[in-house]
Formats: sequence, structure tokens, C-alpha cells
Amino acid sequence: MDLEKSSQPAPRESPGLRGIPAQPESPVAAGAHGVHGVPARQDAAPEGCLAVAIRIPVRIVVLVLVVPVRMVWDALVVGGRFLRDALFRPLGRAFMWVFAPVGRAFVWLVEGIATVVAWVLTGFGYALAWLGKLVFVWPWVGLWRYVALPLGRALAWLGNVLLVVPAVWLYQRVLTPVGHGVVWALRGIGAGCAWLWRVSVVAPAGWIYRALLAPTGRGFAWAALGLWGAITWVGRGVWAGVTWASRGLWAGVVWVASGLWAGITWIGAGLWAAMTWIGRGIWAGVTWTAMVVGTLLRWIFVVPAVALWRWVLAPIGRGIAVVAREIGEALGHAWRVAGYISLAVGRFLGRLFRWIFVEPVRWAYKCVLTPVGHLVRDAVWRPAAEAARSVGRTTRQALASARETARQTRADIRRMLFGAPREPEPVPLSKPRSEPEPVLLAKPEPVLLAKPGGGPRSGPDRSRGEPVGAEARTLGSSTTALTKD
Repeated sequence: MDLEKSSQPAPRESPGLRGIPAQPESPVAAGAHGVHGVPARQDAAPEGCLAVAIRIPVRIVVLVLVVPVRMVWDALVVGGRFLRDALFRPLGRAFMWVFAPVGRAFVWLVEGIATVVAWVLTGFGYALAWLGKLVFVWPWVGLWRYVALPLGRALAWLGNVLLVVPAVWLYQRVLTPVGHGVVWALRGIGAGCAWLWRVSVVAPAGWIYRALLAPTGRGFAWAALGLWGAITWVGRGVWAGVTWASRGLWAGVVWVASGLWAGITWIGAGLWAAMTWIGRGIWAGVTWTAMVVGTLLRWIFVVPAVALWRWVLAPIGRGIAVVAREIGEALGHAWRVAGYISLAVGRFLGRLFRWIFVEPVRWAYKCVLTPVGHLVRDAVWRPAAEAARSVGRTTRQALASARETARQTRADIRRMLFGAPREPEPVPLSKPRSEPEPVLLAKPEPVLLAKPGGGPRSGPDRSRGEPVGAEARTLGSSTTALTKD
């Protein structure tokens, strides 16, 4: 039987995969899934008897083990929150309140020190830069500007006067005329030499070429052409013979090579057929041997391994997976149930603490301490505060009277020693005038002028102390500058 090709049973499709909610297999499982409002689990595949059998015992054991751990965890969380809100946060705020000014002061001090150091280093850098310029730059600049540059200009002027000007004069006045004369002389000598060359060399050479060399060259050319024609005819005959002999020799060589190649081809075909037959036999033997060895190895190793995996390891793995899944789900379920139990225990302990401690303290504060405090406030604190305020008021009045008495005493002593101070005389305020007073200008002939708005006014003189009454306002006493004298 071939175990590898045997079909495995296909898993049945769960109704939950088609949108239909899966129904619990048993009331026990349904009750286990619905504790404390936890919704029932919908499996993707129907559960086996192993999961149903181990679910309730595992959940009971895990719940018994997890409840103390969850209660201890919740107690630690509540204690940590209480310590955070009641101790660590106020302590941190106090540390911040104390150390924040210290940190800011330290930062301010460090920034101040850094600023001072930066100022000092900047000033030191400016001083070093100025000193470097003073020692290294400015001397060289002064040497260049006030020594080297004037000296160079003087040397340039001197060189121009001593060398350039005489050289230009010598070139313009002496060398240029001499050069022109030399060029004229050389041109004349060149023309004479050219005429002598044409007369003594070129003309005889032309005559010798036309009368002697050209006929002799033509004769040599005719003889060379005849000799080349003979050589060409002989060469053509020799080439034809060599070509005929080469063609016969090539035909013989081709015939011999064709026979030799036919023999080699026949021998090679026989050898290839023999090698092919031998190779096919060897391949068939190797293939048969490999099939036999492969079958033996398959039945010895592969089939037992597949059987071990399919009938031993896979069922054990599925069982372990079911147990691990149920343990994990039991841990989660037990953790949630332990949370509800811990919440109920915490509420019970909180209510018990409230009944034992908070309510008696609240009743004592409300029914005992508050009336006693009101009584102490109305009978003791308020009269004592009123008496203290009266004493303070009387003390302040007494101190004010003592200060006033001391001030009067100092004033009497000063009056007896230095006399009474002179009373300031009140300055009489003149009534508003309706028109300005006349102004007398110093001229050769005194002229009495009046400000704009009226002429010379007749009436009581204020300088003599005569009374001044209110005057009627007329057009002549207007303050508007209408006319000028």
C-alpha cells in the first residue's frame, strides 16, 4: 500500500464560516463560555472530545492559581497609583519647586560666566589682533607705502631717464637710418646676384636641358618601353604554364583527400554507433539500478517516516495544540474572572474600610468637632479677635497722639530758639483786563502806542493805587488785531 498517495480526510466546514453562528456542543461548554458576561466562543471547526473533556478541569485549576496573582496585581496597581498621587507627584512638584529656581540660578550664573568669558576673550582677541597688526602688518605697510613705493618710483624714473630715453633716441636717430641704408644695400646686392645667377647658371642650364638632356631622355624611354613589352610577353607564358601545373596538382590532392575523408567518415560512424549502443546499455543499467535503490530507500526510510509523521507525530501535535489552546484560553478567561473577583473584593474592602473608619470619622467631624468649633469660634475666637482689634486701635491712637505731641514740642522748641518763621505775603491777583495797556517806546519823540484793538486809554492809573472798575466792552477794545499804528 502506498502511504504517500493515500487521500487524507478533508476537514468539515464549520457553519460559522458561512455566516451562521456556531452552536455550543454541550451545556457545560456553553456555561463555561458565558461566565460573567463573556460571550461564547465560536470555533472555526467542530471541537473534539479531548477539548470538551479537559476544558472545565483546566479552567478550574487555572482560576484557582490565577485569582491570588490577579488580586496581588490589582493591590500593587492600587498601591502604586496611591503612592504616585499622594507621594511621588507632590514630592516631584516640591523638588521642582525647590530645584527649578536653583537650576535657573545655576543656568543664569553659567550664562553670566560664559558671557563674561566671551567678552574677555573677545577683548583679548581684539587686543591680540591690534597687537599683531601693530607688530607685523603696519610696519610692513609703512615700509611699502613710505619707503619701497617712493624708492621704486624714483628708480623707475631714473631708469627711464638713463636707459629708456637714450635707447629710444639711439633707435630713432641712429639705428633706424643705418638699418634703412643696410636694407637698401642688401636689396641692391641681391638684385645683382640674381642677375648674375640667371646669366651664368639658369640660361646655360636651360639650353643644356633643351638641346641635350631632353632628346637623350626620350631615347632611353623608347628603349625601356620595348624591353618592358618583351619581359611582359615572357612572363605571361610562364604564368600560364605554372597555372596549368597547379590545377592538375590541386585536382590530385582533392581526389586523395576525398577518399581519405570517406574512409574516416565510415570508421567514425561505426565507432559512434558502437558507443551509442554501449551508452544506451549503460544508461538502462544505471536507470534500473537507481529505480531499485530508490524503491528500497523509499520503503526503508520515506514510508516509515511518513507513517510516523501521519499516525504518531501529527495526532500528538494536534493534541498538544488543543491542550495549549485550552490552557491559553483558560488563562485569559481566568484572568478576566479574577479581575471581576478582585474588583468585588476591593469594593467590599473599600466599603468595610468606609464603615469602620471613614463613617465614624465623618460622624465625629460633623456631629462633634463642627459644633465644638462653632462654639469656640463664637465664644472664644471672635471676642478675643475683637478685643485684640480694640487694643490695636487704642494703641494706634495713642501712638498717633504721642507723635503729634512730639511734633508740637519740636515746633515750640524751634520757635523759642530761632524765632517764628516769616509768614509768606499773599500776592494780590489782578482782575482780567479787557484790553492791553499802552506801550511807550524809546524814540527821539516819545509816541504813545497801543496794542491792536484800541487807542490810548484814559482812566485810573494802577501804578498810583487807584481803584480799577470793570469797563464796558466796545468795538474799540476788541482784542482782534484789526489796525496797527
